[in-house]
Amino acid sequence: MSATDLNATSTDEERNARHKARMERKKAVVDAAIAAATDTRGLLLVNTGNGKGKSSAAFGVLARAIGHGMKVGVVQFVKGRSDTGEEAFFRRQPEVSWHVMGDGFTWDTQDRSADMASAKAGWEQARRFLDNPEIGLVVLDELNIALKYAYLDLAEVLHDINSRP
Repeated sequence: MSATDLNATSTDEERNARHKARMERKKAVVDAAIAAATDTRGLLLVNTGNGKGKSSAAFGVLARAIGHGMKVGVVQFVKGRSDTGEEAFFRRQPEVSWHVMGDGFTWDTQDRSADMASAKAGWEQARRFLDNPEIGLVVLDELNIALKYAYLDLAEVLHDINSRP
């Protein structure tokens, strides 16, 4: 008898009982996996790709973090404006410390020395967040651009990130 035939001849009560038994087995597997996950460790999440959405994805994680009572530090490395809707909203949240450190997009500023100085100042702020155990989430928005154009030393950035507890 096929599953379709079985379902056709089964009563709702029988289907519900099979479903309950399957979900009990699934719950046992999930509960065992959660119980086995005893390590506490940090997470590095990198959003990459062309076009829009990377910052918005990070801000979604930010919203979840403050929803769980975490303090959050945000450093924006390239954007020079501070009039985005996300910033306006998150700056009102007492758990969020937001720093716009850039002078604008590199194709607008066209000043490598100034962009490097801004990136270095941004990294100093980022390092303070990374060193602070009270900050549960650090968002390094557009760090990839500062690294792509070698405004920051990659080895130093990786060292500082790896040093975060």
